[in-house]
Amino acid sequence: MDTIATPSTTGPTLAASGGNRDRKRVTVMTPTYNEEENVRELYEAVKEVFAELPQYEYEHMFIDNASRDRTADILRQLAQEDANVKVILNTRNFGAIRSPFHALLEARGDGVVTLCADFQDPPTMIPEFIKHWEEGYKVVLGVKAQSDESAVMYTLRSVYYNLVKKLSDVELTQHVTGFGLYDRQVIEILRKIDDPYPYGRGLLADIGFESYKIPFRQPLRRRGLTKNNFYTLYDLAMLGFTNHTKVPLRLATMAGFVLSGLRNYLRTKVMLVAYVKV
Repeated sequence: MDTIATPSTTGPTLAASGGNRDRKRVTVMTPTYNEEENVRELYEAVKEVFAELPQYEYEHMFIDNASRDRTADILRQLAQEDANVKVILNTRNFGAIRSPFHALLEARGDGVVTLCADFQDPPTMIPEFIKHWEEGYKVVLGVKAQSDESAVMYTLRSVYYNLVKKLSDVELTQHVTGFGLYDRQVIEILRKIDDPYPYGRGLLADIGFESYKIPFRQPLRRRGLTKNNFYTLYDLAMLGFTNHTKVPLRLATMAGFVLSGLRNYLRTKVMLVAYVKV
């Protein structure tokens, strides 16, 4: 990820800039890709939330994955208008897995909230996340107990989560997208994990911190089209299977033995037939 660590940035540097450290700092991290219709409204929504939480410092950090619309221009403008806004502009599209994970490691807050740009992660839940974080939980997760997406899609996700849960070596929380709050201690542990293609949900399960789970009904995307096509969803699903269960490896090994045995059997049979003919 060295190449992604040197993108253009606007606004104040991502290095610590001081401030009143008598207050805890919360970083809200939002990944974006072609979200020109949503980013300013999301920024305003987060700003309103923290206007009601004056006991906390906050920064809203956006990481843009080489958008092809006006998203980057809008983010630059927001950073110029508000010192609480930090922006990372990727030099190219690093994918929906590596880009947000890099931003998570760049966050400076004592607690880090991950929040999608499409309003399917309600910003109004941030105070509740912070409340349970202050109670001592290192991880607070939003869990999709219900969703306004199609019933078919929600059912398919449920089947996938149940299958991964049965096959996985660790217990994975179902119906989570990463929406939640993570303590600085969790971020520092993730920083030490050398994984070029990290599966966030699985890493959290591996770390083992008890999480507080808050059920919510996921709304539909507010504006624009989803950027999660079949390939990205399939890629994420396979990452969950391969990273946190030995079943695919064992099946591949068994298949290799079976095919090798079948090949040797057929070769021997052909040789015997040829010998008989001779």
